[in-house]
Amino acid sequence: MRKRTEPVALEHERRTASGSPSAGPAAAALDADCRLKQNLCLAGPGPAEPRCAADAGMKRALGRRKGLCFRLRKILFFVLGLYVAIPFLIKLCPGIQAKLIFLNFVRVPYFIDLKRPQDQGLNHTCNYYLQPEEDVTIGVWHTVPTVWWKNAQGKDQMWYEDALSSSHPIILYLHGNAGTRGGDHRVELYKVLSSLGYHVVTFDYRGWGDSVGTPSERGMTYDALHVFDWIKVRSGDNPVYIWGHSLGTGVATNLVRRLCERETPPDALILESPFTNIREEAKSHPFSVIYRYFPGFDWFFLDPITSSGIQFANDENVKHISCSLLILHAEDDPVVPFQLGRKVGVGQTRVQARQLYNIAAPSRSFRDFKVQFIPFHSDLGYRHKYIYKSPELPRILREFLGKSEPGRQH
Repeated sequence: MRKRTEPVALEHERRTASGSPSAGPAAAALDADCRLKQNLCLAGPGPAEPRCAADAGMKRALGRRKGLCFRLRKILFFVLGLYVAIPFLIKLCPGIQAKLIFLNFVRVPYFIDLKRPQDQGLNHTCNYYLQPEEDVTIGVWHTVPTVWWKNAQGKDQMWYEDALSSSHPIILYLHGNAGTRGGDHRVELYKVLSSLGYHVVTFDYRGWGDSVGTPSERGMTYDALHVFDWIKVRSGDNPVYIWGHSLGTGVATNLVRRLCERETPPDALILESPFTNIREEAKSHPFSVIYRYFPGFDWFFLDPITSSGIQFANDENVKHISCSLLILHAEDDPVVPFQLGRKVGVGQTRVQARQLYNIAAPSRSFRDFKVQFIPFHSDLGYRHKYIYKSPELPRILREFLGKSEPGRQH
């Protein structure tokens, strides 16, 4: 535009300089027109440009919002699809449910050498391996009473095996799912029991820790039976008590039922944080909350457990047990609802430890033995695995195990 106005301006100057008569009103108009055009050129595009920039910014913001909404919808549909697909996946592959029950692939704490229990503060413990079946090897820890701590230093497996025939009672400890025999809360319990004068023998079931084999309820029970028999061969007349925790309570009642059927019962059975049976425990577990009201919950989630041969029927087993029974359960247990330890046959699903007690106490098999249920108030914060912290535990065990022999009524 500047180029077009330059000739006009030059002509106007020439005419003015030449004094042409036409330089009157026409020249003034031409001069005004030139100045207007120059001003327009200098002024630029005007306020239309900011308006265009604002419109473009608004369009970009709307585009970003639409993109975000689209991504959120994709995530929502993915989560919803996954939520619906998981029940079908578990139904089609029951082995998944078995792995979720055993959790033997979860090894906590990591990077510990199970061959060296002294690394966990157990300087009076020996590690060795037993073979319940061909192609199955299980790792065992044997902790002697604390009073023998100095004598145990540097001793070999033979010394530990001979020690079982001493006058100190023995506890066979059966741990729950996940982790190993070197789990932190388990090690702390060994220390407590050892300080009370007990031998503690514990092991990892086949498929756990450094034990070799494939997990199954039958296999876990057989491993426990093998260790019990191994102890009895070496313990002479010393009392042998069986202590099961969480999933280990299912192994413990399976074991003790079999021992009672062959008329070689243990001197007492202790169940810590027990459940009634694995179906009720799976239904009550915190992980099942998001599916509890899913249509066909039992068919999708519980039936695959049964089809995998997993029952851990504590409520049925206690009806066939003839030895003293002690049940320990914290009221704030988030994994096994407190009432499930006392239910075992009556009441609602929330009652497990209490239900189990209510089934066992009136059972004819216990008429000559002590049956006791010890709850721990929720204010204590013992939850699922910290009952070992109770300062009352030594007194509870002393009073109960001192009265666990046949002939004592509950």
